[in-house]
Amino acid sequence: MAKQQFYDTSKPQETAVLVAVPGYRQTEEQTQEYLDELAFLAETAGAQTLKRFTQKLDKPDVRTFVGSGKLDEINAYVKEHSVDMVIFDDDLSPSQVRNIERELQVKIVDRSLLILDIFALRAKTAQAHAQVEMAQYQYLLPRLTNLWTHLSKQKGGIGMKGPGETEIETDRRIVRDKIALLRERLKKFEKQNFEQRKSRAGIVRVALVGYTNVGKSTLMNLLSKSEVFAENKLFATVDATVRKVVFDNVPFLLSDTVGFIRKLPTKLIEAFKSTLDEIREADMLVHVVDISHESFEDQIAVVNETLKDINSAEKPVLLVFNKIDEYLKQRQEELQEENIEARPSIEDLKATYMAKEHAPAMFISATDKLNMDELREELQRRVAELHYQRYPNNV
Repeated sequence: MAKQQFYDTSKPQETAVLVAVPGYRQTEEQTQEYLDELAFLAETAGAQTLKRFTQKLDKPDVRTFVGSGKLDEINAYVKEHSVDMVIFDDDLSPSQVRNIERELQVKIVDRSLLILDIFALRAKTAQAHAQVEMAQYQYLLPRLTNLWTHLSKQKGGIGMKGPGETEIETDRRIVRDKIALLRERLKKFEKQNFEQRKSRAGIVRVALVGYTNVGKSTLMNLLSKSEVFAENKLFATVDATVRKVVFDNVPFLLSDTVGFIRKLPTKLIEAFKSTLDEIREADMLVHVVDISHESFEDQIAVVNETLKDINSAEKPVLLVFNKIDEYLKQRQEELQEENIEARPSIEDLKATYMAKEHAPAMFISATDKLNMDELREELQRRVAELHYQRYPNNV
């Protein structure tokens, strides 16, 4: 009897090189940190990063983003290693995409397209799918010139999900009609969401906010005793998830929301309006921070800036530093190194941030369940205050 043969039908992982054009004020450490984040985005989308290219310029080249010499260097590497795509850490103009693609003859992906692609992968509900699809069409609309010739050479993969895969979508009128239809569909979702929120009127609402991949979904699972999808990848949560929680007979609604990121595409913020309404209409925010990340303060600034953009910066905020297990491990390693200045102790950070915020700052590990009782107590105290302000007769 002939032995049965099995064939690997899975798609090979796409390969990529990363390109950044930092300004002269940006340090080498910052540049590499931003490229680390871009590499993480690429990995989340399913690509393997082979190499990074950087070029310091006053401003990107208007024609090809990088200078001609750097483009030749990228081209040589791409050809030698049969690279599938080149990912840029900034948004490219339609003409830049065409010019670079003409030179390199591979798929060109900019930061917005990469993030849109991850959102397309992560979207679970009909509403999220519609939101991502609209953002994709809005991204594609100004790029339709010669787009079909660009896409006809591709075999799917990163940057090719959703709109843009069929010839009919190269017609501007049809794309605009699609956007109009999606807007109408999203209005219906918004109406449903509004009715749901109206039915929850009166109950205190708390929203978890923070940079992407700081552990909001893990914290949501612990606080609400539910099973929200959590993963060590960027944008594990795209849809807002709302759960009812009761602490000491005081009920409140806890929502897990989409994570923010540096240079979050404007079109996504517009498309995810109804999801972000969970933040806008919350009574208080729990700002979750990854304390183990080297640039956690920059991430705090990005979140605060985004909250300002969506008119939610004035809400009461409880600052929660997560992943102290990782932080303590890193600090211990630094203390053992002679030439490295160790980062501050948790006690020093606590004093610093309590002084800054004029309120308690919580330090926890959601994974290891460290200091969760203290967090619950502080959250319960704040929710109870809001609840009794609304229902003074319930005291």
